Amino acid sequence: MPARVLVAKPGLDGHDRGAKIVARALRDAGFEVVFTGIRRRVDDIVATAVQEDVALVGLSILSGAHVALTRRIVEGLRAAGAEDIGVVVGGTIPAADVPRLRAAGADAVYPTGTPLDEIVADIRKLTASASASSSASD
Repeated sequence: MPARVLVAKPGLDGHDRGAKIVARALRDAGFEVVFTGIRRRVDDIVATAVQEDVALVGLSILSGAHVALTRRIVEGLRAAGAEDIGVVVGGTIPAADVPRLRAAGADAVYPTGTPLDEIVADIRKLTASASASSSASD
């Protein structure tokens, strides 16, 4: 069964071209992709991730609020008992913010210009380890 990935656009950012390109690349690579659309609230993203039983949430953020939004989503997943769902972040992200995003709970960070094959390979690794630990606990 293919891994399920949620691609989400939190906050007020309305630009979704990059998120759609990544979602399509993941779909073409065999993932089952759920796309939230634009301007989603943190609570809605967390609820969708839990409801859709995804292995990973991919956040696309161009607004500059990437650290705060990532932290809130990771905290929301933990509060929902879904700390096993991975979180990755992509978008307009300054290099100086990458360690802050990792500290906030992001498993990987993809600044603008990251090659799609690199993103797909990373998501494969992240979802494989998530499904392996999930299978071990069953």
